[in-house]
Amino acid sequence: MAKRQSVNFASFKHMNPIPNASRIGNIMMSSVISGTDPGTRNMPPELAKQITNIFIHIRNAVEAAGGTPDDIIKINFWVKDPATGRTALNDEWVKMFPNEASRPARHTLSLGADSPAQVTCDFTAVFS
Repeated sequence: MAKRQSVNFASFKHMNPIPNASRIGNIMMSSVISGTDPGTRNMPPELAKQITNIFIHIRNAVEAAGGTPDDIIKINFWVKDPATGRTALNDEWVKMFPNEASRPARHTLSLGADSPAQVTCDFTAVFS
């Protein structure tokens, strides 16, 4: 049986003692990712900037595990206002996944009001 490996990358770090992602064999699942500015714990106030940052962190996570965005099979997003968040998400989504015949599954949910972030996500990747 494959051993679990923590996956971390320099531009994002959790405050709790958890990795950015975990991989067993060819499957990787991320921990929650927020839209902090890369390399800092600073949260920009603008939703669009947080979403841009999240996509940077997604790419960095999958690449730190030896993959590419093409290995991502599903992303879950939590957004404070899903109606306005979907439009901003779609802009970055199409940039990262331009081929409409080969995009990961996606689910967008409502983020609780007590979160300092306007958007968070987690994702699953399967490496070939």
